[in-house]
Amino acid sequence: MSDETTNPLRDQIKEAIDENDVILFMKGTPDQPMCGFSARTVAILQSVGKPFAAVNILPDPRIRQELSAVSNWPTIPQLFVDGEFVGGCDIVTEMYESGELQTALGLENTTGAAAPEPQSPEQAPLTIENRL
Repeated sequence: MSDETTNPLRDQIKEAIDENDVILFMKGTPDQPMCGFSARTVAILQSVGKPFAAVNILPDPRIRQELSAVSNWPTIPQLFVDGEFVGGCDIVTEMYESGELQTALGLENTTGAAAPEPQSPEQAPLTIENRL
């Protein structure tokens, strides 16, 4: 009989959380976020200057399912600091603005700053030439 309690993907997720002081599970990558919430969370983390690891959950839908089982949180992105689940975009934004995030990251506490906006993509907008 096989042991049904072993879950290699969940074990890998837990291992990644344990091995990285700060890790963000997101849609896309820090260089190319694939949703606004992930982009905003990346912008906040980059603004405080704390290095972080990132995992793109899009290539394998099982990652999202297993991650939600680990964190008991349904939405993406998800930020973990020192092995503890911090929250998603809204919570990270509130924590940044109050200075709690900087404290949790072991940085100087600066309060009252509005969360930075995600950077606009470098790509020019699509234009359509009217030949009518």
